[in-house]
Amino acid sequence: MRKIHVIGIGAGDPDQLTLQAVRALRGTDVFFLLDKGEVKNDLVQLRRDLLDTHVPEGTYRVVEARDPDRDRSAGGAAYSPAVGDWRSARAGIYERLITEELGESETGAFLVWGDPALYDSTLGILDEIRARGAVDFTHDVVPGVSSVSALVARHRTGLNRVARPVQITTGRRLAEGFPEGVDDVVVMLDAHQTFRQYADQDIDIYWGAYIGTPDEILDSGPIAEAAPRIERLRAEARERKGWIMDTYLLRRHPRE
Repeated sequence: MRKIHVIGIGAGDPDQLTLQAVRALRGTDVFFLLDKGEVKNDLVQLRRDLLDTHVPEGTYRVVEARDPDRDRSAGGAAYSPAVGDWRSARAGIYERLITEELGESETGAFLVWGDPALYDSTLGILDEIRARGAVDFTHDVVPGVSSVSALVARHRTGLNRVARPVQITTGRRLAEGFPEGVDDVVVMLDAHQTFRQYADQDIDIYWGAYIGTPDEILDSGPIAEAAPRIERLRAEARERKGWIMDTYLLRRHPRE
């Protein structure tokens, strides 16, 4: 039976791969890579560099496909259906790749940025493919170093404080309000710099973009002071590269 590895490859640094991930890479016959277009071509190249670093040449093959476009203008009630449509389109591509490019006794792999369990669609897409019943396969999951863990490591801090919870959320949800009962909030997928609406509060921010790659940018400090710097750094980086991936931790000071 066909087998699929879903391998967390860390935030970008080839040294962040676990030994388990390296073993899975070396046991893979076919790697499936999705091309997100010329602007983000370096994301595909980073994956190829990772394979060059950790897997003997000539022991595998790479199959690329174009990632379907997603309607990023959809908001409000239209957001979840738009994401669902995009995931179903991806499922169709993945199903074709597994059916046509992977032999019945071979092992394929999807290389997932960070950790497959944290804000990634691959596991849900594979469940959708299996539910369709057109192709049969088994799959396993190799955890990876997430951008969240890499972020706090680079800032030499922790995710939570003693006896206090931490919450991971999105910029879209943060815009609805700071989570109740939580003072440490990690924010991902924030295209609108939502941290700015909290610049008048007693909060520290630990921010990073392109974490784990040669383009990594870090900044931190009281949000009132750091927000203008981060806005400038973010704008300059986006202009230079054409895209940006960033993550940040907001740490609210205890109220007296």
